[in-house]
Amino acid sequence: MPHASANGANLYYEEAGRGIPIVFVHEFAGDYRSWEPQVRYFSRRYRCVTFNARGYPPSDVPADQALYSQAIATDDIAAVMDACGIDKSHVVGISMGGFAALHFGIRHPDRALSLTVAACGYGAAYEDRDQYADDSETLAREYEKIGSVKMAEMYADGAFRQQFKIKDMRGWEEFRTQLGEHSAEGAALTMRGVQKIRPSLYDLEDDLKRMKAPTLIVNGDEDDWCLEPGLYLKRVIPASGLYVVPKTGHTINLEEPALFNQALGSFFDSVEAGFWAEKTEYADASALLSGLQESGGE
Repeated sequence: MPHASANGANLYYEEAGRGIPIVFVHEFAGDYRSWEPQVRYFSRRYRCVTFNARGYPPSDVPADQALYSQAIATDDIAAVMDACGIDKSHVVGISMGGFAALHFGIRHPDRALSLTVAACGYGAAYEDRDQYADDSETLAREYEKIGSVKMAEMYADGAFRQQFKIKDMRGWEEFRTQLGEHSAEGAALTMRGVQKIRPSLYDLEDDLKRMKAPTLIVNGDEDDWCLEPGLYLKRVIPASGLYVVPKTGHTINLEEPALFNQALGSFFDSVEAGFWAEKTEYADASALLSGLQESGGE
């Protein structure tokens, strides 16, 4: 089994295909297997790399809580790239992985060909921070108390997974089964070290405004906690685009794989052709009269 050595942990990874690399970063409730619809599609013309975060076997589950943080999770992406001999890559992340992808653009800007930030925003709003921290601690304790199998039955059936369940019961059941195979200890450590105390997106504004990596923000329109943060990211990241998938919840890449893959493919094509430009800013421009103001009113 191939592993990357990363800050006190060995991380399991897999590769498929040849070409420009794409590194996929999974969510809290997923693992490297969650990207199978994307790997089967993109490995026909890209080099696809998936890996399990620390705390997710067959990656190591370090017992030290200090070895879990947003910064460490972000640097783990770079460690996997190093192990694969990859200098620069498209980086695609969803939910917890979306936060990691976003931070990768800040911490390792020269190594990102592009960023795809999907379903990113839970716990970002300042008014929700205390509740989010309390909920994260409750989830960590429940994992320790009842284990992954029972937790999967409840967590997979959450409000923003219902769209997935309704559309694709077979896919949702596979998602739930794989979630139940996770390490309860690793889940609790990840929830406390990465999820619970990660910085709010709104605290990153100065860094986000300086970020140069082409960025695609993807949200489901029924994933309520991510909609406003998605709009915020679109406004502050200079070279960003926003794609909203209708009647879709949190598990976008599994719930609507064809739409997700199509959006990513078009994005990659634009980036690689040099056509994904930064947003044009019009200082003090009227929405109705900006064209006249640009032309001098002629």
